[in-house]
Amino acid sequence: MEYGSIEREIHIEAPPEVVYEVISRPEHLREWWPDEAELEPVPGATGVISFGDRTTPEAQVVPVTVVEADPPRRFSFRWVYDEGEAATSANSLLVTFVLVPSGAGTLLRFTEAGFREKGWEAAVLEEQYREHVTGWDYFLPRLVTYVVRLVSTP
Repeated sequence: MEYGSIEREIHIEAPPEVVYEVISRPEHLREWWPDEAELEPVPGATGVISFGDRTTPEAQVVPVTVVEADPPRRFSFRWVYDEGEAATSANSLLVTFVLVPSGAGTLLRFTEAGFREKGWEAAVLEEQYREHVTGWDYFLPRLVTYVVRLVSTP
C-alpha cells in the first residue's frame, strides 16, 4: 500500500448543478457528511466542519480552506491541518470533487490526496489513511442517498 490518495467514482442520478450544491453548501453538507459546516464555497474562504456535539470535548472541529469552486464542474478544499495555520500542500489533505455530466445524471470523481506529504510516521500514516478510507466509504453513499431524496422531493 502506498497510502498516496483515495479515489472513488460514483454515478448520481441528478444533474451536476444539483450535485455541486450538495458538495459545496453547508446546509447540504451537514445532511450527509459533518454534523455542522460553516464555510463559504468560494476560493480562499476558510471555515470549519465538525463531527459530534460542539458543546462536548469529544467533538472534532476541523478547519477547512476552499481551494477551487468552479460550479458545476469542480469543488476542492484542504482540511486536516492545525488550527491557526494556513493550509498548504505540506500540512493538509486535499479533497477534490470533479463532476462530469453522464446521461441524465452525474459522474462524481472524488479524490483525497496529501497523506504522504503530511510527514506522518508510518504507523500514523497507515492509521489515518485507513480511517479516511472507512470514512469516505461511509459518507459518499450517504451523499448519493441524500441527492436522490432531494431531487425526488416535490
